[in-house]
Amino acid sequence: MFKSRSHNKQNTEQAVDQHALIFGLISVFLCGLGFSIIAPVVPFLVQPYTSNPGEQAIAVTLLTSVYALCVFFAAPVLGALSDKYGRRPLLLICLLGSATGYLVFGIGGALWVLFAGRIIEGITGGSISTIFAYFADIIPPEQRTKYFGWMSAVVGAGTVIGPALGGLLARFGYSVPMYFGAIITLLNVAYGFFYMPESLDKSNRLKEIAFVRLNPFSQLASLLSMKNLNRLLVSAFLLWVPNGSLQAIFSQFTMDTFSWKPALIGLMFSIIGFQDIISQAFIMPKLLRKFSDKQIAILGMASEIIGYSLIALSALFSFYPLFIAGMFIFGFGDSVFGPSFNGMLSKSVDSSEQGRVQGGSQSIQALARMIGPVIGGQIYVSLGSAAPAVMGMILIAAAIPVLYKRTHGRV
Repeated sequence: MFKSRSHNKQNTEQAVDQHALIFGLISVFLCGLGFSIIAPVVPFLVQPYTSNPGEQAIAVTLLTSVYALCVFFAAPVLGALSDKYGRRPLLLICLLGSATGYLVFGIGGALWVLFAGRIIEGITGGSISTIFAYFADIIPPEQRTKYFGWMSAVVGAGTVIGPALGGLLARFGYSVPMYFGAIITLLNVAYGFFYMPESLDKSNRLKEIAFVRLNPFSQLASLLSMKNLNRLLVSAFLLWVPNGSLQAIFSQFTMDTFSWKPALIGLMFSIIGFQDIISQAFIMPKLLRKFSDKQIAILGMASEIIGYSLIALSALFSFYPLFIAGMFIFGFGDSVFGPSFNGMLSKSVDSSEQGRVQGGSQSIQALARMIGPVIGGQIYVSLGSAAPAVMGMILIAAAIPVLYKRTHGRV
């Protein structure tokens, strides 16, 4: 039942293992669902432990930052361990950790307990890098961008269902979405235990793990020293910083600016997730036929700049239609940037390095999503609600030329 199946450059014509594909897609679906189901209610869970909206906004963004900090330190360790011991055991352990984090966050009782829940979940949150490495194992290189697009669409499906469901469940109590997230994660653990095959053949595993591979700072330095990766990762970092800020402040922003409630906040999240599905199903295949991964990524970044500009205007005029339009355009940009970036990343190294590179990429993303909410929360309170969106416009405008100069020709 747990027969290993490996796909590498010498094995590209082998059919994709259907159990591996199903488990991988279910896992990314639940990543989208499990995270987004709690998004509409986080400010409301924090509210009892804070005394004013500014303090509440800082607490909400710090909860996102502490999660990202834990992912930053854990992701390279998980990636290296998956390269040595296989993807299956690491994914199952991480899923159990995520379920525990949801339960602790839902139980609450004090602000420090909420932080404890995010720390527990963050330590195992680097599993997304192992999921990407898992897909890189089972998918031939020339098809990876397409399958990464599928992954993005499946995450989008989870994002569609999660926030709306979270907003509805919040009517029975703000902690209920957390408990539901724990339950569905445990169900995925059960499915993986019985049906998930190992994807990394023993012949492709690391024999030993050097300590340097467990150090996130050494890992980052090593990755950034690679000429075929450094500009790609720097440009993505500049994009992820404001994205992390927007993700952390979204609910608080709509509460403060438009007086939205959990159900409406969840609906907005769901609409963006649905848009991601549409983009992957109908737009991304057409883009892949006409453009390179790099060109698609730049298109996505330009779209995000336009989206941020409309979000900033919506804050200045307190006019929610501008915010909705901005989120749609931003969502399109994000939906096409992700698959193209992961396609470029996975094609840059061979199968034995996928865990390392995906883990390092996840660490960089976590670092950006740790810095972004902290900066975003501070400038939101001190400079006004439009400031995080303006930061996004500036940083992504700087990221485009960095990515454009990454290589010569098509990528």
